[in-house]
Amino acid sequence: MPTYSFFVNGSARTVQTRTDDQPLLYVLRNQLGLTGAKLGCGLGQCGACTVLVDGEAVRSCMMPVAAANGRGVTTIEGLGSPDQPHPVQAAFITEQAAQCGYCASGMVMATVALLARKPKATRAEVQAALAANLCRCGTHQRILRAAQRATGTSP
Repeated sequence: MPTYSFFVNGSARTVQTRTDDQPLLYVLRNQLGLTGAKLGCGLGQCGACTVLVDGEAVRSCMMPVAAANGRGVTTIEGLGSPDQPHPVQAAFITEQAAQCGYCASGMVMATVALLARKPKATRAEVQAALAANLCRCGTHQRILRAAQRATGTSP
């Protein structure tokens, strides 16, 4: 069985899988118990499974675990805590940007990646960065306001 080592939320982790192409999402959820990233479409089209790999937003349902070997993976569980949420998480809470919440972790992770690259992203840049993350509940405007709030500009 192939063995892979990577850093998840700052901790070194080693996992074994049956195949090299097992999706990172399955390893995170099933082997490591990190269920924040969700299986939505399983085709990389909805963004519910978004995590950060070396700071870049990736669709973990499409990334083979072999591609994460030796890299840093951050899930929603690694961002903040209920007592001290990450600034993006705090903005999402303030703006009540989650209705059912299924897409929320992917939206937060994509926003974190954007703001790491461009801390003062414009509304148009936020829209472009989140365009491929889908929300079926229709909270897009609240999500956009939350992302803008996280930049430190008024939504």
